[in-house]
Amino acid sequence: MARALITMPKTAKRGEIVEIRTLIAHPMETGYRAGDDGQIVPRNLIRRFSCRYEGELVFSADLFPAVAANPYLTFCTLATTSGTLQFTWDGDCGFSQTENVVLTVT
Repeated sequence: MARALITMPKTAKRGEIVEIRTLIAHPMETGYRAGDDGQIVPRNLIRRFSCRYEGELVFSADLFPAVAANPYLTFCTLATTSGTLQFTWDGDCGFSQTENVVLTVT
């Protein structure tokens, strides 16, 4: 399991715009680089990121080989109701990681 960091407020007022920052530790190998032994390092990319707020998709991104290792994404959403934000990273080699964060709306 990769280490994911999610930075966002724990509480927000109804109607407030909430900034969300995510970072995940991942090597992001393109499949074009030769390793120390001269062999091509197999492709290992995070291909898709999504965030759902109480099941509704609020942000998604497709990632490509030009993305750096440990991809950092930032986006905003509108605080409507208290609930769970679900963050999912999917990639090559069967990689999938999901993290949940609760947002309390007052």
